[in-house]
Amino acid sequence: MAKKKEKKTTIEWDYAPAPESTSHIEVKDRYDLYIGGKFVKPSGGKYFATYNPATEDKLAEVAYANEKDIDKAVKAARKAYNEVWSKTTPAERAKYIYRIARMMQERARELAVIETLDAGKVIRESRDVDVPLACNHFFYYAGWADKLEYAFPNREVEALGVAGQIIPWNFPLLMAAWKIAPALAAGNTVVLKPAETTPLTALKLAEIIHEAGLPAGVVNIVTGYGDTGAAIVNHDDVDKIAFTGSTGVGKIIQKAIAGTGKKATLELGGKSANIILDDAPIDQAVEGIINGIFFNQGHVCCAGSRLFVQESVADIVIKKLKRRMDTLIVGNPLDKNTDVGAINSKEQLDTIAKYIKIGKDEGATIHQSNCKLPKNGFYCAPTIFTDVAQSSTIVQEEIFGPVLTVQTFRTVDEVIQKANNTPYGLAAGVWTDKGSRIFNLTTKLNAGVVWANTYNKFDPTSPFGGYKESGFGREGGLHGLSAYVKLK
Repeated sequence: MAKKKEKKTTIEWDYAPAPESTSHIEVKDRYDLYIGGKFVKPSGGKYFATYNPATEDKLAEVAYANEKDIDKAVKAARKAYNEVWSKTTPAERAKYIYRIARMMQERARELAVIETLDAGKVIRESRDVDVPLACNHFFYYAGWADKLEYAFPNREVEALGVAGQIIPWNFPLLMAAWKIAPALAAGNTVVLKPAETTPLTALKLAEIIHEAGLPAGVVNIVTGYGDTGAAIVNHDDVDKIAFTGSTGVGKIIQKAIAGTGKKATLELGGKSANIILDDAPIDQAVEGIINGIFFNQGHVCCAGSRLFVQESVADIVIKKLKRRMDTLIVGNPLDKNTDVGAINSKEQLDTIAKYIKIGKDEGATIHQSNCKLPKNGFYCAPTIFTDVAQSSTIVQEEIFGPVLTVQTFRTVDEVIQKANNTPYGLAAGVWTDKGSRIFNLTTKLNAGVVWANTYNKFDPTSPFGGYKESGFGREGGLHGLSAYVKLK
């Protein structure tokens, strides 16, 4: 008599929703410009809407600054520099910067939720990465404000004057901190423009700065589109331009300020290599790959978007990577269980979709995680492409989304050549068990930052920046401070 086969049952576990509350935050219906220590209406009377990319719901209306508003902001910054900030003692400047940091900490939960609502990034990242790092940048540079003679020994240090700063939409609050904190510590005043799709945390920061009692005009925050940023770049009375964004816009800025004497730092795009050697801890490396490309939906200029795996371990790495991808939860960014949130805008989602189509048309093999995407909002399933060539469009051009290309290599010399074969030079990652191999690779990779057995780790004390079309200058650490001073 034949034995009856037992049916195998598999149990699938689903996490119960764990949404972060929004009851403790305040988002106004309309935000004005912060100029000269006051919130003022735009001279053109124009406003634009900012939306939650996860739901497509309108969050608020934001002032649209024109050239007149920028001129008013620059004049306020110049007046504050000449009459107040340049005459304020370094120790007193440090107190203001420290106070801003403490007040940001006190409102950290509110800032994290607003960042998630406006940018689409998951609440765990806003709460555990963006906001704490932003606070820490203010704390760090508060410590340097009265020690500039030690930061630059045997040199006479002088502030530049008025700094014009333009930040992107992928890390809105963090980029504001990267820009504002060192500028203030060095004795400069600021006119800052946040990205048009993510202005809310910068405007919340304006409220905090106002409550901290910072002298009027020392920090001015103006909102608008590309023409607003262009007005800052082209203003004759701006001494320094700090820009983080696309390489294309960076080139336009560089041409605009050529011959003007304006100092500049440009932190631009990237197509960073993440290299897995055959002796790497495989499970740890797979987590590093996931973090390198899917952190913040791939909206990271230094994302490890080009994966290079040594041939002998390629099959197992790709197998484990696909399995790990299928565990990622894509959905409501406010849910603490979510791993991958919403794409920042419809325009960016269309750009990512265009590159995915190009990858398919060029013959690459696609694998996307098996996840359900929400019906409303802008979402993209985590994606990897194998069977790609060095010349593939998706290998050479920055996608700025959750899309990874995978190539294999046999020798270390081969991967160095492949990794450096790109117009960019922002970052790289190396995974190996041997320190000697790490040091060999780090000396030969053309990248401003090289992580070893980790990825996407940042610290206020460490400089960040790139080479080639990834820009020039550094932010963070003493290097970031030096970008805001004249040394004699």
